[in-house]
Amino acid sequence: MKLILSDLPLKISIQNEDIKLIDLSSLNIQNCKGCFGCWTRTPGKCVIRDDAVKIYPLIAKSDKVIYITRIKYGGYDTVMKTMLERAIPIQQAFIRILDGETHHLQRDVALKDATIIGYGADTEEEQQIFFKLIQRNSKNMNFNKSKIIFADKEDLDAIVTSEVKKWER
Repeated sequence: MKLILSDLPLKISIQNEDIKLIDLSSLNIQNCKGCFGCWTRTPGKCVIRDDAVKIYPLIAKSDKVIYITRIKYGGYDTVMKTMLERAIPIQQAFIRILDGETHHLQRDVALKDATIIGYGADTEEEQQIFFKLIQRNSKNMNFNKSKIIFADKEDLDAIVTSEVKKWER
């Protein structure tokens, strides 16, 4: 399965049934409450019943992902950050040592080839901070490899279309 998560509506056409395009801005996704119920009371399932419970299983199953997010202060903007925080049920509470660092064990999560498309960075410094964030997140998000593309908002549709065509090869 392949997944495209975007923090804004895209004007692209996806013909392949194996590719899911999700506009996070159109969904009801509440903030994580930090209760760790997904690790203790209902392992692998968030206790908040909203649209996020339909999305994080797709993240877990996907072997190729594209995340489209506005860059805000060197990080993900609110919509994407909220969804990624709500995807914590796909990880376990247990810790492993990976490359000399502590990271969560995955809960049946596919190894991913990820493309992260960031738009709206005001400075090169903000892009560098975002780049470092993606490097750090890649180990907890089970990325086999990741690529970061910095873009202008008006170019997003063309860039995503181009990246999806690469999946079809």
